[in-house]
Amino acid sequence: MKICAITMVYRDYWALSQWYAHYSRHLGSEHLFIVAHGSDPKIAALCPRANVLAVPRSDLAGFDRMRGQMLNSIQDGLGVIYDWVIRTDADELICLDPAHHASFATLFRSHRRSNALFALGLNIAEDIEDGTMKATDAALTKRSNAVFSGHYSKAWAVRRGTHLVRHGINLAKDAAMVMPEGVYLAHLKYASIDALTEANLHRSEIASGKEDGLPGKAWLHADKDAQKFFDTFHAAPVVDWNAAKADAYAKIAHDPVAEASQKVLRARSVTFDSRTVLPDWFKYC
Repeated sequence: MKICAITMVYRDYWALSQWYAHYSRHLGSEHLFIVAHGSDPKIAALCPRANVLAVPRSDLAGFDRMRGQMLNSIQDGLGVIYDWVIRTDADELICLDPAHHASFATLFRSHRRSNALFALGLNIAEDIEDGTMKATDAALTKRSNAVFSGHYSKAWAVRRGTHLVRHGINLAKDAAMVMPEGVYLAHLKYASIDALTEANLHRSEIASGKEDGLPGKAWLHADKDAQKFFDTFHAAPVVDWNAAKADAYAKIAHDPVAEASQKVLRARSVTFDSRTVLPDWFKYC
């Protein structure tokens, strides 16, 4: 079973370090592929054994469309060599519950007939009582508060020929939203306020450009978007992990959205008005 992981990044160094450390443990650093959006020697320094490809940053028109098409093309190329390609943003870690899956290889072997896998999404958040993380700390050893998210219940692994589109997969005759139990996408955007503050400067800079097709209001007003999340998060009641997980899985896993106009199959963007605490196994996943 040959497995690789790919991401695309621009200056999000803290998140990239988390991504590199996590997938290096599971897959080996030599099977990691990083697309640098603009030449950046710091990426190779942070990820010394990964394969780094720099692409031009001279024109940001059609930002998301261009990015998606390019990554799908690279992904197809990797699919010539690898049985499965894991593709996430740099701030997204796929976490496997050891009670269900011993490794990525065993998970994929149990889904031989699938062309793509989805994960149940979680926004990991820095709470008021959480301490500041060191640059070398693994985020999930220091952060345990989370909110389930339909928006981040994304497709994350594919076989060759299946493309990722708007958090889902391309809508084809045999497309199915396969979301195994015990597979979670930990979204780290809100896990470090220091890192978020720095990343939001770049998001706002990109979204305020003059080109057509740039990211929308969530990036243009990144600080306001973050404040809205934390206001809601701090006001949310805490629900036991098992109860919160069962509720999220029931609302998301078996009721996908098929958008014919966008040619995409994705999870519903369900929101939850409660938060939960991660079980200890996340610290070692």
